[in-house]
Amino acid sequence: MKKYLSLVVLVLTLSLTGCMSYKKVPYIQNSADVDLSSATGLYDTKIMPKDYLTITVNLPNDPEAVRMFNMTVSSKGTTSSTGTMSLSTQNTLLQYLVENDGCIDFPILGKIKVAGMTRNELQDYLVDKIYPQYVLEKPIVLVTFSSFKISVLGEVTGPGQYVVSTGKVNVFEALALARDLTIYGRRDNVKLIRENAVGEKSIVELNLNDANIINSPYYQLQQNDILYVTPNKTKSKNSGVGSETSLWFSTTSILISIASLLYNILK
Repeated sequence: MKKYLSLVVLVLTLSLTGCMSYKKVPYIQNSADVDLSSATGLYDTKIMPKDYLTITVNLPNDPEAVRMFNMTVSSKGTTSSTGTMSLSTQNTLLQYLVENDGCIDFPILGKIKVAGMTRNELQDYLVDKIYPQYVLEKPIVLVTFSSFKISVLGEVTGPGQYVVSTGKVNVFEALALARDLTIYGRRDNVKLIRENAVGEKSIVELNLNDANIINSPYYQLQQNDILYVTPNKTKSKNSGVGSETSLWFSTTSILISIASLLYNILK
Protein backbone atom coordinates (compact mmCIF):
# COMPACT_ATOMS: atom_id res chain seq x y z
CA MET A 1 0.00 0.00 0.00
CA LYS A 2 2.78 2.43 0.91
CA LYS A 3 4.56 1.65 -2.35
CA TYR A 4 1.40 2.46 -4.29
CA LEU A 5 0.96 5.75 -2.43
CA SER A 6 4.56 6.74 -3.10
CA LEU A 7 4.08 5.91 -6.76
CA VAL A 8 0.95 8.09 -6.98
CA VAL A 9 2.76 11.05 -5.38
CA LEU A 10 5.69 10.64 -7.78
CA VAL A 11 3.43 10.52 -10.84
CA LEU A 12 1.54 13.64 -9.74
CA THR A 13 4.79 15.51 -9.10
CA LEU A 14 6.24 14.59 -12.48
CA SER A 15 3.02 15.54 -14.27
CA LEU A 16 2.96 19.00 -12.67
CA THR A 17 6.63 19.78 -13.24
CA GLY A 18 6.49 18.50 -16.80
CA CYS A 19 3.57 20.67 -17.83
CA MET A 20 5.75 23.67 -18.58
CA SER A 21 8.67 23.23 -20.94
CA TYR A 22 11.81 25.10 -19.95
CA LYS A 23 12.14 26.39 -23.51
CA LYS A 24 9.01 28.48 -22.99
CA VAL A 25 10.29 30.23 -19.86
CA PRO A 26 13.32 32.47 -20.70
CA TYR A 27 12.77 35.80 -22.44
CA ILE A 28 14.53 36.87 -25.69
CA GLN A 29 16.17 33.47 -26.21
CA ASN A 30 17.63 33.98 -29.70
CA SER A 31 19.33 37.30 -28.99
CA ALA A 32 22.54 36.27 -30.82
CA ASP A 33 20.61 35.78 -34.07
CA VAL A 34 18.76 39.10 -34.06
CA ASP A 35 19.84 42.11 -36.12
CA LEU A 36 19.35 45.20 -33.93
CA SER A 37 20.78 47.69 -36.43
CA SER A 38 17.29 49.00 -37.16
CA ALA A 39 16.49 49.44 -33.46
CA THR A 40 18.56 52.60 -33.13
CA GLY A 41 17.52 56.06 -32.02
CA LEU A 42 15.64 57.19 -28.94
CA TYR A 43 11.89 56.69 -28.88
CA ASP A 44 9.65 59.71 -28.33
CA THR A 45 6.01 59.28 -27.40
CA LYS A 46 3.51 61.03 -29.65
CA ILE A 47 0.76 63.16 -28.13
CA MET A 48 -2.70 61.67 -28.66
CA PRO A 49 -6.31 62.75 -28.13
CA LYS A 50 -7.49 62.37 -24.51
CA ASP A 51 -3.99 63.02 -23.19
CA TYR A 52 -3.60 65.56 -20.40
CA LEU A 53 -0.60 67.88 -20.73
CA THR A 54 1.03 70.21 -18.25
CA ILE A 55 2.77 73.15 -19.94
CA THR A 56 4.97 75.70 -18.19
CA VAL A 57 6.56 78.75 -19.76
CA ASN A 58 9.42 80.36 -17.91
CA LEU A 59 11.55 83.44 -18.50
CA PRO A 60 14.34 83.54 -15.91
CA ASN A 61 15.01 87.30 -16.21
CA ASP A 62 11.39 88.38 -16.40
CA PRO A 63 8.92 85.76 -15.12
CA GLU A 64 6.06 88.29 -15.06
CA ALA A 65 6.28 88.63 -18.85
CA VAL A 66 5.15 85.03 -19.38
CA ARG A 67 2.71 84.70 -16.51
CA MET A 68 -0.19 84.98 -18.98
CA PHE A 69 0.90 81.65 -20.52
CA ASN A 70 0.85 79.82 -17.19
CA MET A 71 -2.81 79.34 -16.42
CA THR A 72 -3.67 78.10 -12.93
CA VAL A 73 -6.75 76.66 -11.28
CA SER A 74 -7.77 76.89 -7.65
CA SER A 75 -8.27 73.79 -5.56
CA LYS A 76 -9.43 73.54 -1.96
CA GLY A 77 -7.71 71.39 0.62
CA THR A 78 -7.39 71.00 4.37
CA THR A 79 -4.44 72.00 6.48
CA SER A 80 -3.69 71.23 10.11
CA SER A 81 -2.34 73.86 12.47
CA THR A 82 -2.00 73.36 16.25
CA GLY A 83 -4.43 70.46 16.08
CA THR A 84 -7.18 72.33 14.23
CA MET A 85 -8.30 71.74 10.66
CA SER A 86 -8.85 74.63 8.26
CA LEU A 87 -9.67 75.03 4.59
CA SER A 88 -7.03 76.42 2.26
CA THR A 89 -6.97 77.32 -1.41
CA GLN A 90 -4.04 76.32 -3.62
CA ASN A 91 -3.28 77.31 -7.18
CA THR A 92 -2.06 74.55 -9.48
CA LEU A 93 -1.10 74.64 -13.14
CA LEU A 94 -3.93 73.99 -15.57
CA GLN A 95 -3.84 70.62 -17.30
CA TYR A 96 -4.68 70.79 -21.00
CA LEU A 97 -6.94 68.07 -22.36
CA VAL A 98 -6.16 67.09 -25.95
CA GLU A 99 -9.57 67.05 -27.60
CA ASN A 100 -10.75 64.48 -30.16
CA ASP A 101 -9.62 66.78 -32.97
CA GLY A 102 -6.08 66.71 -31.53
CA CYS A 103 -6.09 70.33 -30.36
CA ILE A 104 -5.66 72.22 -27.11
CA ASP A 105 -6.77 75.76 -26.32
CA PHE A 106 -3.63 77.54 -25.16
CA PRO A 107 -3.64 81.03 -23.58
CA ILE A 108 -3.04 83.92 -25.99
CA LEU A 109 -2.10 81.58 -28.87
CA GLY A 110 -5.54 79.98 -29.06
CA LYS A 111 -6.25 76.59 -30.61
CA ILE A 112 -3.13 74.52 -31.37
CA LYS A 113 -2.99 71.15 -33.13
CA VAL A 114 -0.74 69.06 -30.88
CA ALA A 115 -1.72 65.44 -31.64
CA GLY A 116 1.08 63.65 -33.45
CA MET A 117 3.78 65.88 -31.94
CA THR A 118 6.34 64.74 -29.41
CA ARG A 119 6.92 66.71 -26.23
CA ASN A 120 10.09 68.25 -27.68
CA GLU A 121 8.35 69.22 -30.90
CA LEU A 122 5.57 70.97 -29.00
CA GLN A 123 8.10 72.74 -26.79
CA ASP A 124 9.99 74.03 -29.83
CA TYR A 125 6.71 75.06 -31.47
CA LEU A 126 5.64 77.11 -28.47
CA VAL A 127 9.05 78.79 -28.17
CA ASP A 128 8.82 79.87 -31.82
CA LYS A 129 5.29 81.21 -31.33
CA ILE A 130 6.07 83.14 -28.15
CA TYR A 131 9.49 84.53 -29.15
CA PRO A 132 9.95 87.23 -30.35
CA GLN A 133 6.28 88.21 -30.74
CA TYR A 134 5.51 88.34 -27.01
CA VAL A 135 8.88 88.35 -25.25
CA LEU A 136 12.34 89.64 -26.19
CA GLU A 137 14.29 86.54 -25.13
CA LYS A 138 13.69 82.86 -25.73
CA PRO A 139 11.53 81.35 -22.99
CA ILE A 140 12.00 77.91 -21.44
CA VAL A 141 8.99 75.72 -22.23
CA LEU A 142 8.41 72.40 -20.50
CA VAL A 143 5.71 69.95 -21.62
CA THR A 144 4.93 66.87 -19.52
CA PHE A 145 2.33 64.12 -19.72
CA SER A 146 -0.13 64.22 -16.83
CA SER A 147 -1.99 61.02 -17.71
CA PHE A 148 0.35 58.53 -19.38
CA LYS A 149 -0.91 55.22 -18.04
CA ILE A 150 -0.87 51.56 -19.03
CA SER A 151 -2.69 48.48 -17.72
CA VAL A 152 -1.20 45.03 -17.13
CA LEU A 153 -3.62 42.15 -16.56
CA GLY A 154 -3.68 38.37 -16.46
CA GLU A 155 -0.93 36.12 -15.16
CA VAL A 156 1.33 38.73 -13.55
CA THR A 157 2.26 39.11 -9.91
CA GLY A 158 0.85 42.62 -9.56
CA PRO A 159 -1.93 43.31 -12.09
CA GLY A 160 -3.20 46.87 -12.25
CA GLN A 161 -3.02 50.25 -13.90
CA TYR A 162 0.30 52.10 -13.77
CA VAL A 163 1.07 55.78 -14.35
CA VAL A 164 4.40 56.40 -16.10
CA SER A 165 5.72 59.86 -15.25
CA THR A 166 8.40 59.78 -17.95
CA GLY A 167 5.87 59.19 -20.73
CA LYS A 168 7.96 56.31 -22.07
CA VAL A 169 7.80 52.57 -21.29
CA ASN A 170 8.47 49.36 -23.22
CA VAL A 171 6.91 45.91 -22.85
CA PHE A 172 9.48 44.55 -20.42
CA GLU A 173 9.43 47.69 -18.29
CA ALA A 174 5.64 47.40 -18.05
CA LEU A 175 5.92 43.79 -16.91
CA ALA A 176 8.56 44.87 -14.38
CA LEU A 177 6.05 47.35 -12.96
CA ALA A 178 3.64 44.43 -12.56
CA ARG A 179 6.43 42.41 -10.85
CA ASP A 180 6.87 39.97 -13.77
CA LEU A 181 4.81 37.04 -15.01
CA THR A 182 3.70 34.24 -12.71
CA ILE A 183 4.77 30.67 -13.44
CA TYR A 184 1.41 30.23 -15.16
CA GLY A 185 1.87 33.07 -17.67
CA ARG A 186 2.55 32.31 -21.33
CA ARG A 187 5.64 34.15 -22.49
CA ASP A 188 4.86 33.34 -26.13
CA ASN A 189 1.35 34.79 -26.10
CA VAL A 190 1.04 38.21 -24.47
CA LYS A 191 -1.79 40.21 -25.97
CA LEU A 192 -1.46 43.95 -26.53
CA ILE A 193 -4.74 45.87 -26.81
CA ARG A 194 -4.29 49.32 -28.36
CA GLU A 195 -6.47 52.22 -29.49
CA ASN A 196 -4.97 54.63 -32.00
CA ALA A 197 -5.49 58.37 -32.41
CA VAL A 198 -8.71 57.93 -34.42
CA GLY A 199 -10.26 55.38 -32.05
CA GLU A 200 -9.45 52.20 -34.00
CA LYS A 201 -8.80 49.19 -31.75
CA SER A 202 -6.33 46.40 -32.41
CA ILE A 203 -5.14 43.25 -30.61
CA VAL A 204 -1.58 42.08 -31.24
CA GLU A 205 0.05 38.89 -29.96
CA LEU A 206 3.60 39.31 -28.66
CA ASN A 207 6.14 36.52 -28.20
CA LEU A 208 8.49 37.46 -25.37
CA ASN A 209 10.63 34.36 -26.03
CA ASP A 210 11.66 35.82 -29.38
CA ALA A 211 14.34 38.52 -29.26
CA ASN A 212 12.91 40.04 -32.46
CA ILE A 213 10.32 41.71 -30.24
CA ILE A 214 12.87 44.51 -29.74
CA ASN A 215 12.48 45.36 -33.45
CA SER A 216 8.69 45.26 -33.21
CA PRO A 217 6.69 48.49 -33.62
CA TYR A 218 4.80 47.36 -30.51
CA TYR A 219 7.90 47.09 -28.30
CA GLN A 220 7.40 50.65 -27.04
CA LEU A 221 3.99 51.06 -25.44
CA GLN A 222 1.63 53.94 -26.00
CA GLN A 223 -0.55 55.67 -23.44
CA ASN A 224 -3.64 53.63 -22.47
CA ASP A 225 -2.20 50.38 -23.85
CA ILE A 226 -3.37 47.17 -22.16
CA LEU A 227 -1.14 44.10 -21.78
CA TYR A 228 -2.90 40.82 -21.09
CA VAL A 229 -0.80 37.78 -20.16
CA THR A 230 -2.69 34.62 -21.07
CA PRO A 231 -2.53 31.57 -18.75
CA ASN A 232 -0.79 28.37 -19.78
CA LYS A 233 -2.36 24.91 -19.90
CA THR A 234 -1.36 24.14 -16.32
CA LYS A 235 -3.37 27.11 -15.01
CA SER A 236 -6.30 26.21 -17.26
CA LYS A 237 -6.37 22.67 -15.90
CA ASN A 238 -6.06 23.84 -12.31
CA SER A 239 -8.90 26.32 -12.76
CA GLY A 240 -11.22 23.36 -13.43
CA VAL A 241 -10.51 21.91 -10.00
CA GLY A 242 -13.36 23.30 -7.93
CA SER A 243 -14.26 22.92 -4.31
CA GLU A 244 -16.11 19.64 -4.99
CA THR A 245 -13.03 18.13 -6.63
CA SER A 246 -10.85 19.29 -3.76
CA LEU A 247 -13.28 17.71 -1.30
CA TRP A 248 -13.19 14.48 -3.30
CA PHE A 249 -9.39 14.40 -3.15
CA SER A 250 -9.43 15.09 0.58
CA THR A 251 -11.96 12.32 1.23
CA THR A 252 -10.02 9.87 -0.91
CA SER A 253 -6.80 10.72 0.93
CA ILE A 254 -8.48 10.09 4.30
CA LEU A 255 -9.88 6.75 3.12
CA ILE A 256 -6.47 5.66 1.83
CA SER A 257 -4.90 6.60 5.18
CA ILE A 258 -7.55 4.62 7.12
CA ALA A 259 -7.13 1.63 4.80
CA SER A 260 -3.36 1.75 5.23
CA LEU A 261 -3.75 1.90 9.03
CA LEU A 262 -6.17 -1.05 9.11
CA TYR A 263 -3.88 -3.02 6.83
CA ASN A 264 -0.94 -2.50 9.19
CA ILE A 265 -3.07 -3.47 12.25
CA LEU A 266 -4.66 -6.56 10.79
CA LYS A 267 -1.75 -8.01 8.87
